[in-house]
Amino acid sequence: MSAFETGTRMNQPDVIEVSSVTTVLGGVVIHRHLDLRVHAGEVLAIIGGSGSGKTTLLRLMLGLEVPSEGEVRLFGQVLGRCEMQDLERVRHRWGVLFQQGALFSALTVFQNVALPLRELKTVPRELIPQLVMLKLQQVGLKEADAAKMPSELSGGMIKRVSLARALILDPQVLFLDEPTAGLDPASSKQFVSLVQALRREMNLTVVMVTHDVDTLFAVADRVAVLADQRLVAVGPLSEVVDIPHPFIHNFFLGHREQCMEENIRSYRETLGREQPARVPGKPTPLAA
Repeated sequence: MSAFETGTRMNQPDVIEVSSVTTVLGGVVIHRHLDLRVHAGEVLAIIGGSGSGKTTLLRLMLGLEVPSEGEVRLFGQVLGRCEMQDLERVRHRWGVLFQQGALFSALTVFQNVALPLRELKTVPRELIPQLVMLKLQQVGLKEADAAKMPSELSGGMIKRVSLARALILDPQVLFLDEPTAGLDPASSKQFVSLVQALRREMNLTVVMVTHDVDTLFAVADRVAVLADQRLVAVGPLSEVVDIPHPFIHNFFLGHREQCMEENIRSYRETLGREQPARVPGKPTPLAA
């Protein structure tokens, strides 16, 4: 493999396979010979400096970019080199939360979340309101929020509406692009707790691009580090922090003790106890 991979491979099937991928965009080499596997049920976080190709790697996994060499498989399907109907079937099995939320400004919260159901026409129209309200409640929003426009929402609420839309098709894989960007520390912690709870409830596999050490500390099972056009490390956070690479040293400067395995375990147990219990039909109380 092109990365220094720590620990042992999880005893889970691979949901995503990145094999010998080289990416060239506009004549610029972004990635060279990347190899990466995402295991079912894990949270894999991708980190790297500005221009390291984090978002491009995410786009490759979504089939929005095609590698110059190598291939990307999702659920065994090669992306970028398959029939459109095959790609559509795979796309229905994932959800995406983009960095800025990507809500349609002319649509209400309800309409934004309902859009995938209405476009795909996979459920009867009369069931759409029930499903939309269920997802809004699942991400901690109130019934009254459904009628609001995106311009009326706080940053935290935009994230949660976008998350509800990403989950409306009950995906198996959830892609998150900088999920806590723009949130204050309290809202960031609450949002990460929500993602962790949803991951357990829905048995999700999560692929997340982030620059936030606290988010890694709270939720990541493994971390993939992009630098020098390659993956320089893949493994548990407690082991990746000890790898002697300049980016890793600078990124985790002052955080190494925080990332020790026993500290991670203790913090996540505390976070789990702080997460409010879920009552069917009632929203989870989170700050806006």
